[in-house]
Amino acid sequence: MQTQTNVPAGGRILLWSVGLLLALIGLALLAGGIRLATLGGSLYFLLMGAASLVSAVLLVLRRPAGAWLYAVAFVLSVVWALWDAGLEFWPLASRLMMLAVLALLVALAYPTLRRARGLPGGRGAYALAAVLALACAGGLAGMFVPHPTVAAKGPGPALVPVDPAHAQTDWAAYGNTDGGSRFAALDQINRDNIKDLKVAWTYRTGDIAESNGNGAEDQTTPLQIGQKVFLCTPHNNVIALDAASGKQLWKREINAQSSVWQRCRGLAYFDASKPLVQPTAAGSTAVTPVSLPAGANCERRLLTNTIDGRLIALDADTGAFCQGFGTDGQVDLKAGLGAAPDPFYQLTSAPTLAGTTVVVGGRVADNVQANMPGGVVRGFDVITGAQRWAFDPGNPDDKAPPAQGQTYARSTPNVWAPMSYDAAMNTVFLPMGSPSTDLYGAERTALDHRFGASITALDASTGQVKWVYQTVHNDLWDFDLPMQPSLIDFPTGNGTTPAVMIGTKAGQLYVLDRATGKPLTEVKDVPVKAADIPGEPYSLTQPLSVGMPQIGTKHLAESDMWGATLLDQMLCRIAFKQMRYEGLYTAPGTDVSLSFPGSLGGMNWGGLSFDPVHGYAFANDMRLGLWVQMIPQKADKAAASSGGEAVNTGMGAVPLKGTPYAVNKNRFLSALGIPCQAPPFGTLSAIDLKTRQIAWQVPVGTVEDTGPLGIKMHMPMPVGMPTLGGTLATQGGLVFIAGTQDYYLRAFDSGTGKELWKARLPVGSQGGPMTYAVNGKQYIVVTAGGARQSPDRGDYVIAYTLPDAK
Repeated sequence: MQTQTNVPAGGRILLWSVGLLLALIGLALLAGGIRLATLGGSLYFLLMGAASLVSAVLLVLRRPAGAWLYAVAFVLSVVWALWDAGLEFWPLASRLMMLAVLALLVALAYPTLRRARGLPGGRGAYALAAVLALACAGGLAGMFVPHPTVAAKGPGPALVPVDPAHAQTDWAAYGNTDGGSRFAALDQINRDNIKDLKVAWTYRTGDIAESNGNGAEDQTTPLQIGQKVFLCTPHNNVIALDAASGKQLWKREINAQSSVWQRCRGLAYFDASKPLVQPTAAGSTAVTPVSLPAGANCERRLLTNTIDGRLIALDADTGAFCQGFGTDGQVDLKAGLGAAPDPFYQLTSAPTLAGTTVVVGGRVADNVQANMPGGVVRGFDVITGAQRWAFDPGNPDDKAPPAQGQTYARSTPNVWAPMSYDAAMNTVFLPMGSPSTDLYGAERTALDHRFGASITALDASTGQVKWVYQTVHNDLWDFDLPMQPSLIDFPTGNGTTPAVMIGTKAGQLYVLDRATGKPLTEVKDVPVKAADIPGEPYSLTQPLSVGMPQIGTKHLAESDMWGATLLDQMLCRIAFKQMRYEGLYTAPGTDVSLSFPGSLGGMNWGGLSFDPVHGYAFANDMRLGLWVQMIPQKADKAAASSGGEAVNTGMGAVPLKGTPYAVNKNRFLSALGIPCQAPPFGTLSAIDLKTRQIAWQVPVGTVEDTGPLGIKMHMPMPVGMPTLGGTLATQGGLVFIAGTQDYYLRAFDSGTGKELWKARLPVGSQGGPMTYAVNGKQYIVVTAGGARQSPDRGDYVIAYTLPDAK
């Protein structure tokens, strides 16, 4: 018969502490598990909660059976975790790390339990505790190691040295080329010497975008022409720097003001001294010739469109306003729009130079109200600023400005992202968004349905529509086409076909014939379900680009829910089971529904980069779910919102003034403010264009400069963070990215996805890295003004190069 013996105070404290901790966790698991079970979810949490609670009671009563009960429950938890999550590291860590620490504590308490019952032995539990401690330490160490979602199967294609005759000389357009390649035929900086890269110079712009949640951010990709670097700031100030030293050559202060979305992503450049490139494709319209008046400045000119609705031309040599361009070097882009107050209309992406035509779109605030400015795209003479044509999605056949007292069609799909230009075809490619009320389509016109969420090809000289290809039918998810369409030579059969390739917020990659707009890879129309909004013309099919990899679009299940601990994972499971979720195209309704990926992406405005020499495309993405609920209201009672970023991307109530509904939406996060689905939350992917498969996919970004409840963790765990900003590919076998939530510029091996180098930035970055070579040295340049979710802001332009040989 067992007899209780006196236990030293330390032993009693240990037993009570472990018992109390187990009891609290058991109660939480039991309560949540009951709720989850009533929703049809996993019974595991209920059972584990009950086992933990009983074990806690037995421990407090000093019975060894409590330890044995927990041991059995832990072993079964390991079995359940492997069945539920497979061998994926982060899902297993979420399920088992907390339980393993508790098992370690129980093992340490076991010898005391035996002594309390007058039983000998039990010291073998210390060996078990040591094993558990090593397992916990191994799990903790694993949190600091990248876990690729697709591992490279080899070193990748062999590098091809740059042919000096074809080496890059200038970065003269937003995406380097007119077709947005973001690739540089430079290899002085390469895989072998990237470790030696050092800061060459740093410049401060003096324009710090202080964000109040309404989108004041630096997102610039600079230009480089000869010995000069040109850049713009969030308030559209334009600066010229010496490319080798970073010394300021001139600065033109525009100081454009807007209450929301203060940013400038880039500039356009035109050199009137160079011969015009005329199209070579059959049937193409000629590029309109231009000439400068005698004595006029701006033979070489920069063009910027501003957050307050202007198109400005500046002398690239002096920064002076261009004589003869509009009025004093400026064109009013709000002309013809009708009511377009500050919060509702801005220009945030670089203008597009299409031959001698400057093409501009415009950002129209999402979901504020039904009566908004239209999404007209216009072409202007690069020398005079005179309007040549308008593409009005609500009246596409009328190319002239509206008559006196009239406006362009209101609330039509707009083009806020960068555009591309093919000189051989004299064609400009538009990434179209949706009408102004993204989530409500009952009042959309036939033209809204035609152009919304489409790639639209226009004749650059006339604005005439050449073809339209739609990527979402009746878009109710804010799945705008968010990036510059990339013009590539796509491998098909025994050769290549001129193609347009674009990534979407829905995680799709479309590859279209550049001349016809027909898909070059398989696209399926798949059945989807309607929701419950009366009068909504739901499309019961939606396209999926199944012939190319889909990035971050996993169909979520309860087992995909995640948390830093088992407890917040359970809460995410409960939230998931309470929402309606039917996959990628879950239509919003009056219930709470889940959209994954949400309206931030998938892929976003940073765009794709390409290595045409080795046949790879590179895409960075973010993986954030969004819950949405349509709330019935009286249409005339809804107050218009500010149109700010807090409404458009994040979150809370959105009024949809002028419609029968408001919208409530927010990110799908755990109680600790962490995305509810398992990591990675952002990746960098390489797509082999020949095989049309993902060659590698790695998490990019750590939680070092972010963390739960807004508290910086200062721990470089590479979970992969949401990315905003583009990539740069070079012929040196490198892919650069800075648009993560932590404060680094990184370089990855383009063949394997291995991180080869990183440099700490003073603040985070959303800028697109670019590169050039001057005076025999290659430089990598990036701006750093602050990461999306960080309060830390700056005004840095930083150039890196290799040290001089000794």
